[in-house]
Amino acid sequence: MQALVIVGHGSHLNPGSSRPTFSHADTIRETGVFDEVREAFWKEEPSFREVLRTLESDEVYVVPLFISEGYFTEQVIPRELRLEGWDVSEWESGDGVSADHATLEASDVEKTVHYCGPAGTHDSMSDVIVRRAESVTGDPEVGDGFGLAVVGHGTERNENSAKAIHYHTERIRESGRFDEAKALFMDEEPEVDDVTEFFSAPDVVVVPLFIADGFHTQEDIPEDMGLTDDYRTGYDVPTEVDGHRIWYSGAVGTESLMADVVLERAAEAGADVGAAIERVRDAETGVAGD
Repeated sequence: MQALVIVGHGSHLNPGSSRPTFSHADTIRETGVFDEVREAFWKEEPSFREVLRTLESDEVYVVPLFISEGYFTEQVIPRELRLEGWDVSEWESGDGVSADHATLEASDVEKTVHYCGPAGTHDSMSDVIVRRAESVTGDPEVGDGFGLAVVGHGTERNENSAKAIHYHTERIRESGRFDEAKALFMDEEPEVDDVTEFFSAPDVVVVPLFIADGFHTQEDIPEDMGLTDDYRTGYDVPTEVDGHRIWYSGAVGTESLMADVVLERAAEAGADVGAAIERVRDAETGVAGD
């Protein structure tokens, strides 16, 4: 038997924080490729510490639904799962965006755990960002005449937080899909407040690289960009700001194609997922096209 555990942060204050985790788990559960699929959280139940005890499977694949490598993925989650012999070097990621997977034992529950790198640094996240742009514009071919802003929190406490944003922005820029692609941040330069200063394209899609919608994506960023003076009054998509049309998408982690990223992480760690990745991707492509 093989099990999948998707671990997210969760929140006591924002009930929507865990919604993407449950949604992507449901999508993967419906494929039937895992005998068990569980969700676990730091700030909600079921907790990281207890989730392995709820499983019958001896082989467990754990995928963190986090954007970057850092404190939670490198310290908190392995500690709470009681992974014996864990060291961040097991991931062989020297650049902050290349974490792969490590196989360790959780001997207190007699399970082999394949601990995967965060979903947010996987290469296929670049595809999810593009899909988010397609979804918000309603155009599966969006790109020509458009700029793309990938927005992160940015923090001096964790330099890897910005690395994931730059990594995916560069991959999308190199693809040539959009006229321009820029990495912007809330708490460091270049700041999303000045989004229109960084683009010459008349249309700009803004995609926040956050897992869930919450205070930052629903309140701070729209107000900072000038979409509205008060988030409670709402705003149009697109909204014209300083001569540009801003297409604001909300958190990338709510995009249904995220389930594909989770499956790819597990498959690369050795999970038998059959054709589930292709089925999920084809199904979500159909949704986007519709």
